Amino acid sequence: MKARRHFGHLLLSAVIALGIVLGSAAQSHAADLTGKRVTAVSVSGNSSVSEDAIMAVVKLKPGDTLSADKVQQDLRAIYELGNFFDVVSNFTEVPEGVKVVYTVMENPALKDIVVKGNSKVSTDKIKSMLTVNTGKVLNTKALNENARIIESYYHDQGYVLARVSDVAMTPGGVLTITINEGMLEGITVKGNEKTKTYVITREMKVKPGEAFNVKDARRSMQKVYNLGFFEDVNMKLNPGKQPNSVILETNVVEQKTGVFSVGGGYSQGDGLIGIIEVGDNNFRGTGDKVKVHWEFGGKADSGRNYEFSYTRPWLDSKQTSASVSLYNMTNEYSDYGYKGDDRAVRSTYDRKRRGWDLTLGRPQGEYTQNYITFKNRTDDYVKFVSGPVDYKAAAGATNYDADYNSQWLKDNFGLTRSITLARVFDSRDNVFNPSEGTRFSLSAEFAGKALGGDFSFNKYTAEDRNYFKVGHSQVVAVRLTAGYADGRMPDSGKFYVGGSDTLRGYNDEQFKGNKMLAATAEYRFPIVKKVEGVVFGDIGNAWDGEGYKLNDLKSSVGVGVRVTTPLGPIRLDYARGKEGGKTHFSFGGQF
Repeated sequence: MKARRHFGHLLLSAVIALGIVLGSAAQSHAADLTGKRVTAVSVSGNSSVSEDAIMAVVKLKPGDTLSADKVQQDLRAIYELGNFFDVVSNFTEVPEGVKVVYTVMENPALKDIVVKGNSKVSTDKIKSMLTVNTGKVLNTKALNENARIIESYYHDQGYVLARVSDVAMTPGGVLTITINEGMLEGITVKGNEKTKTYVITREMKVKPGEAFNVKDARRSMQKVYNLGFFEDVNMKLNPGKQPNSVILETNVVEQKTGVFSVGGGYSQGDGLIGIIEVGDNNFRGTGDKVKVHWEFGGKADSGRNYEFSYTRPWLDSKQTSASVSLYNMTNEYSDYGYKGDDRAVRSTYDRKRRGWDLTLGRPQGEYTQNYITFKNRTDDYVKFVSGPVDYKAAAGATNYDADYNSQWLKDNFGLTRSITLARVFDSRDNVFNPSEGTRFSLSAEFAGKALGGDFSFNKYTAEDRNYFKVGHSQVVAVRLTAGYADGRMPDSGKFYVGGSDTLRGYNDEQFKGNKMLAATAEYRFPIVKKVEGVVFGDIGNAWDGEGYKLNDLKSSVGVGVRVTTPLGPIRLDYARGKEGGKTHFSFGGQF
C-alpha cells in the first residue's frame, strides 16, 4: 500500500545511517568500540514525546556489550512508535566504554486532515474512524492502523476493492488521505440469444463508472434470475484496464418463456369447445409479458370467451410498470350453501365476467413496490347448471323464493368499479423457490357509486410470508393472510378460502365471506433433481357478519410433491381435513 511506503522508507534510512556510523567508527575505533561496555543510553531531539516513552522500548542498557544488532533493534523499535520520521544513533567513546545517544526527528504537528476520492462513504464518517488528532504530533503507526480500519469498513459495506491508496503530509502539517474505492469498469453479458442485453443490465444495481459493491452484485444476480427467463445466472469479476478496476461478466442460460397450447372440451350445454392459449413472459426478448386465451365454437357465449393481458415492467428509467388485462369469460362456478346455511350442498351455475383492469407500479427503495389498480368489471348470472337452487328458476321450483332470489341476483351481479392501492415488500432470494427472506403485502380496494359502479365497499387484505433455511437445502415456509371488508360487496369480490392455494383438504373456494383468516406452514425438502417434497399444515376460514369466529377455523395436514417441468412447475398435494381427504393438482409455483 502506497501509504506505508511514504513512511516506511524512513526506517530504511535510519538503518542505513546506523551502518554508516558503525562503519566509520569501525574504521577509526574498531578495536575500541566493538564489544565495548555500554556506559549510558540516552535520547535527544524529542520535544513532544517524553524520554520515558522512548526509553521504554529501548533494549540496550548500561552494562551491555555494544553490538550492531542490538542498536538496529532499538532504532526499529523507536521508529515503530510512529512519532518520528527519522531515527539515528551516535556513539561517544569514554574511558569506561561507550555512550549511546539515539537522536530522533519528530513528525510535524497535524494541523488539518483532507480526504479525497471518497464518494460512497462520507468524509465525516471517515474522519470519525481516525485516532490521529489535529494539534498533536502525527503518529504514523496509528495512521496505518486507521487506514486498515477505513478499508475494513468499506469492505463491510460491500466495497471489497476499496483501498487507502495514498497518505501524504505537507511540511505545513496538512494530512491528505486518498481513497481508491475500486471502480466497475464495465459489464459484459454472455449466453443471451433471445433476451436483449439491456433487459439484463437494467436490473443490475451495479453501474459502470461507479465503485464496485459485491453486495449489490449479488443482489443484481438475484434480480436477473428472478426475471424468470433463465435456468441459471452466474457472475464473475475480470481485471479492468485501469488499476484497481474490474469488469463484471454475467453468464446466463436461457430457458423457455413462451407458451402455446391447444385444447378442447365438450359439454351438453355448449357442445364442442376449442381452446387456444398463446403467451410469452419475455416477448421478443424485451422482458414484456403477453398472454392471449381464446375459447371458440360451441353455443351460448363460449365463442366469445377471451382473456388478454400485457405487462411492460419498464415504462421509464424509474422502473414504472404497467399491466393491462381485458377479459370476457364465462366459467362454471359452484356456490356452497343456500342462504349460507348448508355448505355441504352446492349449486352450480355459469357466471360471466367481462371488463378490464389497469395496474401501474413503481419501486420505492430496493425491496418495496407500490401499485395502483383501476378495475371495471361486470358480472352476470348466465344460467343454472346443477344443484338445489336456480336463482332464475320459475315459480314452483325446488327452494324457490322469489324475493330472496331476486334480491340475491341484485346483490351479487352488476358493475364493479374500484381503485386498489397496494404496497409490497419483497426480500426473497428467489421468487420462484425462495429459501430466505420475507414478502409482506398490504392492499386496500375502494369501490363506490361515485365511480359509476353498482357496489360500494372497502376491502383490506394483509399477507405475510417468511422463509427460513434450516439445512443444506431444506426450507420452512410460513404464510399468514387476513382480510376484512365492509359495505355492499358482490359475491365475486368476497374473500374465499378452500382449495390448493389456501386450505387444502377442502373444495376450491368452499368458504366465503367479508372476513377471512388463513395460515400455512410447510417443510420443503429435495428428493431428486427438480423434484421437491412438502409436508404441510393449513388452517383458515371465511365468514359473513360481524367478528372473526376463531373457534370455527378449519384445518388440514398433508404431503405433496413439486416437479419442475419444461411447461412450468406442477404441484400435487394430498390433505386430510375434518371432511376427509382430498387430492389437489395444479400448475404454477408455490407461495
